[in-house]
Amino acid sequence: MNLMSIGELLLDAGKITTADAEKILLAQKEKGLRFGDTAKALNLVYEEDIQQALSKQFDFSFLANGNCGFSKELIAAYQPFAEQAETLRNIRSQLMLLWFNKDRKTLAITSPSNGEGRSYLAANLAIAFSQLGKKTLLIDADLRKARQHQLFGLDEKRGLSDLLAERADISVISQIPVLRNLSILSAGTIPPNPSELISRRLSAVLEQMALDFDVILLDTPAGLMNSESQLLAAKARGALLLARLHQTRLADLEAIKHLFESTGIACVGTVISNF
Repeated sequence: MNLMSIGELLLDAGKITTADAEKILLAQKEKGLRFGDTAKALNLVYEEDIQQALSKQFDFSFLANGNCGFSKELIAAYQPFAEQAETLRNIRSQLMLLWFNKDRKTLAITSPSNGEGRSYLAANLAIAFSQLGKKTLLIDADLRKARQHQLFGLDEKRGLSDLLAERADISVISQIPVLRNLSILSAGTIPPNPSELISRRLSAVLEQMALDFDVILLDTPAGLMNSESQLLAAKARGALLLARLHQTRLADLEAIKHLFESTGIACVGTVISNF
């Protein structure tokens, strides 16, 4: 399959006209620049337009600033060339080496306490994996303080809890059209018995999802605040621990690591965040 040129992609997106393209081509010959650089020099397009065209040319999905309904916290989508996004890609690479394979597709993202950025990390890591071409499912498994539906601008009617209670089927999974390869299963109805729901049917649900996805990330509640985080990590068989710089107590981080490892849960690594 032939790749479309930058000029064709800009034309197709309505960023330039045919007359603009001719003007750019003439100036390109004179200046000896690339098409996109020439178009920017003539003030016909912005850098963001060029990056969007490149993303299509190289099958690398990210969001333009004009996309409505998505939180600006989705750094990997809005600013894929920023320092934070590069850090996320480094974490992704380590996880690909240390954890994910054809037999291990699921990982829980957890931290000792609230306010340490679990949902932020889970959402951005999910985007980073989808940009790698991995068919990725992000599950909001925090059935107490769900947040992923807010980050991705989703209708929070039905989700994981309804699936676990057999009040819904896999149609509650939302595929994100502008971020190809990424799907979200939001938390759904906030139940009175999250631990019991997770214990009953989550293993079967994850087994089913593993048939369709390469990477499954679980956004979990705080690990030392309730029992669900440990249950979720056990179902995933592994956890990525998160600590916030100058906030998370080292003793709490060691406590959750000991708790998980004592029950056979693999602690794949620890991320110290100052985002």
